[in-house]
Amino acid sequence: MTGLREHYDDGMIQLDQMAITLRRYHFPSGTSKVIPLRSVRGYKAEPLGMFTERFRVWGSFDPRRWMPLDVWRPIKSTLIVLDVEGVRPAPAFTPQRPTEFLAVLDALLDR
Repeated sequence: MTGLREHYDDGMIQLDQMAITLRRYHFPSGTSKVIPLRSVRGYKAEPLGMFTERFRVWGSFDPRRWMPLDVWRPIKSTLIVLDVEGVRPAPAFTPQRPTEFLAVLDALLDR
């Protein structure tokens, strides 16, 4: 991976060659969820709508996905939903720098 970053970390989300770590994921303990990169089958990136999950700072209105605690979510723009083998509800999150996160994820997933 010459010239490409092989990691991403914005304080809430960490991505490296081994895993995606979602900090403050589990309710109510606030512990992290570590998702091995090899178990990620894919993802969906979508705009964070004004009336969807934008103002939900922990959890989700949609029972098919779960989001970690993120008090900055109301000012973010992109929602990432992971397709992870054997994990329900699907982990979802809002990276601080979505373009950078997706570039690193695509490179690590060899897209």
